[in-house]
Amino acid sequence: MQPLLFPDAIAPSLLLIFGALLLPLFHGRVHQVWRLALPLLALILFLRMPAGDHWVYPLLDHPLVLGRIDALSRVFGIIFSIMAFIGVVYALKVDDNVQHVAGLVYAGGALGVTLAGDWLSLYLFWEVMAVASTFLILARRTRRSRRAAVRYILVHVCGGLALLAGIVLLLEAGADPAVGRLRLDSLPAALIFLGVAVNAAVPPLHAWLQDAYPEATVAGAVFLSAFTTKSAVYVMARTFAGTEALIWLGAIMTILPVFYAEVENDIRRVLSYSLMNQVGFMLCGIGIGTELALNGAVSHAFCHILYKSLLFMSAGAVLHVTGKITCTDIGGLHRTMPITCALCVVGAASISAFPLFSGFVSKSMIISAAGINHLGAIWLMLQFASAGVIAHAGIKVPFFTFFGHDAGLKAEEPPLNMLIAMGMAAFGCIFIGVYPQPLYALLPYPVDYVPYTGSHVVGQLQLLLFAIFAFYLLLKSGYYPSEVRAINLDADWFYRKGGAGFYRIVDRGLNGLNRWCDRFLAQATARAAARFAAEGPARIAAAAVRLFGGPRSVKRAFDTGTVGLGVHAAVAALFMVLIYLIA
Repeated sequence: MQPLLFPDAIAPSLLLIFGALLLPLFHGRVHQVWRLALPLLALILFLRMPAGDHWVYPLLDHPLVLGRIDALSRVFGIIFSIMAFIGVVYALKVDDNVQHVAGLVYAGGALGVTLAGDWLSLYLFWEVMAVASTFLILARRTRRSRRAAVRYILVHVCGGLALLAGIVLLLEAGADPAVGRLRLDSLPAALIFLGVAVNAAVPPLHAWLQDAYPEATVAGAVFLSAFTTKSAVYVMARTFAGTEALIWLGAIMTILPVFYAEVENDIRRVLSYSLMNQVGFMLCGIGIGTELALNGAVSHAFCHILYKSLLFMSAGAVLHVTGKITCTDIGGLHRTMPITCALCVVGAASISAFPLFSGFVSKSMIISAAGINHLGAIWLMLQFASAGVIAHAGIKVPFFTFFGHDAGLKAEEPPLNMLIAMGMAAFGCIFIGVYPQPLYALLPYPVDYVPYTGSHVVGQLQLLLFAIFAFYLLLKSGYYPSEVRAINLDADWFYRKGGAGFYRIVDRGLNGLNRWCDRFLAQATARAAARFAAEGPARIAAAAVRLFGGPRSVKRAFDTGTVGLGVHAAVAALFMVLIYLIA
């Protein structure tokens, strides 16, 4: 094919986007092969390109750089392409072109953000991601998913507008159009930071994540878990590395979701809070800004995409087979879904940072960077958050899904394509955990870090075992939060209720004013003018005749019709005077 022979012909992002738009033209096996080929071709194109600027197109004297490849963009581009392929395999048997097109366009937007060399290109792909991802929520076709999708797109439109405003002000100030390092000391930089923070789910801008992701389709949630927040992590690493505010925001972000996840009943909502927790580690590393911390943040994003998608895939497999996904409705599935259970445990072990699994070789770099830079409070917060991750994602998700009480559900393993996709992600989690050197070789800076030291392994095992022991004691003693059907209020309460209240105020205020103006100004004025046009001239003329000629003259004027002639003459004279004054 031409893109393979001439890699500069089309950017990988555009290949995915335009290739996805052609999907409705294909059917059957050709449709499946085309979907599988697109992310593989994008990965091949990406790997073949050397460092530098590629796919540069002029737009109104502004060059759009669709491919600025360096060490940072390369590692994100590789994992995004791999994840797009895994997501396609997972959704291979789904009979819904909306999901297929939206998923690949969404992945293409994420690749476009990663490779964008200028601010305008970044913004365009940013909005492509927002629109395409919304359809993955809408595609579930339920009332809850439609409402969640509306809230989701409104939040991201607001974030995109903040990003666009910052970009416009930045370019108007004469800044370099190339995407690069910014300091958080000006209005343009603050607006860009705000726009990116929305996609990163930074508190208190985070509630859209756990509001929307659980309402997406089974396959859509897998795509959503991989791209939006990690694209934001990439942009933060590109533009705000070393920003102190990110250290504290990231640390808070690691802790806040732990408490919500522990009391949450919906497994996919638990995983959504867990996703937010893990992104907090990445942002904290970016805020620290040292080479070790940035390597840790980037490698953790790479690993997180694999194990978080694996957890969402295993939860989606349960939802696909049983139609249920809450802790109170499922359990005991390890007997009927043993392969899915084992793969879920791999994802749980990875997110918990067990030795020999991927999370162990990436998260530890961030925590070590905090210790090396004498950030004692941050180090303690990250350690606490690590224990919380073990409790809610490492133990709660597999325990209540596959063990715990037996709900008596009739279930079986999901289709083979789902198992293959989960197997690929699980293989990546184990391979990176056992042999991290290939991943370390991709990182932006040379890696001088050895994860498997005696002290590190022993310390992490102690943390893991104590967390497991605490979970066991709480469960047996009855102090563990009960799994109940409930709605847990989060920051989304403010824009759910506040937005509705604001709408009512505006509706009653502005629309009330509009109704008043229509009634008393438009309609009343029109009626008065109509009455004057019908009766006014005759009355004026009659009054004039009465004034100068008396009652008999008035009667004679009406009888002879001279009043009508006088009216016409008076109106004509009035118009002539008006024309003279205007001229």
